[in-house]
Amino acid sequence: MQSRTLGRTGRSVSVVGLGTWQFGGDWGPVSEQDAAAVMDASVESGVTLFDTADVYGDGRSEQLIGAWRRSNPDVPLTVTTKMGRRAEQVPSNYAAAHFREWVDRSRRNLGQDTLDLVQLHCPPTPVFEDDAVYDALDALVADGSIAAYGVSVETADQALTAIARPHVASVQVILNAFRLKPLDRVLPAAREAGVGILARVPLASGLLSGKYTTETTFSEGDHRNYNRHGEAFDQGETFSGVDFADGVQAAQAFAAALPEGVSVPQAALAWIVAQDGVTAAIPGARNPEQARSNAGAADLLDGSALDLGSLDTTVHELYDRWFRATVHDKW
Repeated sequence: MQSRTLGRTGRSVSVVGLGTWQFGGDWGPVSEQDAAAVMDASVESGVTLFDTADVYGDGRSEQLIGAWRRSNPDVPLTVTTKMGRRAEQVPSNYAAAHFREWVDRSRRNLGQDTLDLVQLHCPPTPVFEDDAVYDALDALVADGSIAAYGVSVETADQALTAIARPHVASVQVILNAFRLKPLDRVLPAAREAGVGILARVPLASGLLSGKYTTETTFSEGDHRNYNRHGEAFDQGETFSGVDFADGVQAAQAFAAALPEGVSVPQAALAWIVAQDGVTAAIPGARNPEQARSNAGAADLLDGSALDLGSLDTTVHELYDRWFRATVHDKW
């Protein structure tokens, strides 16, 4: 597993991490035993980065990671969490007193005196421009509650605003074969500033798993069912905001372009990690087999089994055909 420096944190992390939204139950139920098995398999495969949030299962994801760390105290690991989405989404809630409350709760959930990296969790746009927000985050670094901070964003403009701030360590943004806008300005700006980029929703909520057809359905409690058109939160978080039927067809064309023996999700992850400026992709996994498969995407970076240049051409052609007109200008 290759490693890269996570922006201004100075930490070395694996190029494929583990996203843990699924531990909170918004992708269907995941037992404590299954979550532990996923974390075991990820680390055994070379993963050194777990990403979570205080809102995933209202803290359940953080608590499961904290319990796993207590059972594996000697495993080198960076855990990035996020805060802010448990509160009403108004700019005034992103204030120092709330930050202290939220950070202390995550510290308890994760069992860490100092959190490795805390990210503002897709807050309202004015938050990114508020000097007081960054002063409050700097104060948390100064008192040792957090080692570093970053942001998770919905839009490229939000990312660019954050990157311009001198102490923002990283930006988490949706980037995958069906969401290419970050390639235009966000990745170049992050490279120039030394800010890390975490690519979330890297498999487009499963479209790039290669398993779905237009007849595929999802359980009632799965956000791919109840938020397909943005009914509960930003539509861009579900299937990257693309039309499901179009996404299925584009994924089939993506699969058809791959050499024999290379899986769709591994190719999709390898393409992301090959982009200049990306620190890591953070796919989720609901079972050990998925976790091992995701981690194995790093093996494709040497180009021996997959022509990444040819794949890049395919990705751009598919994006221009299926998604640019409907997605590119939204986020």
